[in-house]
Amino acid sequence: MKKPQQKLKLSPSQTEHIIKLLQSRFLKNEALQKKIKWETIYKRLIASPQKLWSISEMENSGGEPDLVDYNEKTGECMFMDCVAESPSGRRSICYDREGLDSRKEFKPGGNAIDMAGEMGIEMLNEEQYKKFNALGKFDNKTSSWLKTDDQTRKHGGALFGDFRFGRVFIYHNGAQSYYAGRGFRGFIWV
Repeated sequence: MKKPQQKLKLSPSQTEHIIKLLQSRFLKNEALQKKIKWETIYKRLIASPQKLWSISEMENSGGEPDLVDYNEKTGECMFMDCVAESPSGRRSICYDREGLDSRKEFKPGGNAIDMAGEMGIEMLNEEQYKKFNALGKFDNKTSSWLKTDDQTRKHGGALFGDFRFGRVFIYHNGAQSYYAGRGFRGFIWV
């Protein structure tokens, strides 16, 4: 379910706030500063108000989005949830609508697939999650739902990952399950 178009744009003060926050995070990342200048990122963000709104939604739900990749050919910048533990505003949710609808009682407030769609972001898949954890050690105390392949979903399951004992683990669970410490991480190309 998408939000109404008028909701997909930030006010000038909200825009200024999220831009300053993203700039501050970018300036701490020396490796990316060698590849791209802040002015280039700024221009892309300002030219994409709907995507900037999505990044703001990532921030508002506890994701602490940061620039993690830059495509030199296309000029696109990838922002991803970089908070240490799964975003707090996106926890205690089922994997998808089908999983949520299958629960007879104790239904959570939502599901990861719909939330990501409403925010205008994509969920990390297994491969992206493993690469992401090479940037740091994330989800030491929480776990994150991962975009799950159709075959696994057809059998009622969904994937999630975490970082324990010095390595990334990928597990499965019923898509209808939910836990206080499980949310999801997302990304968006701008």
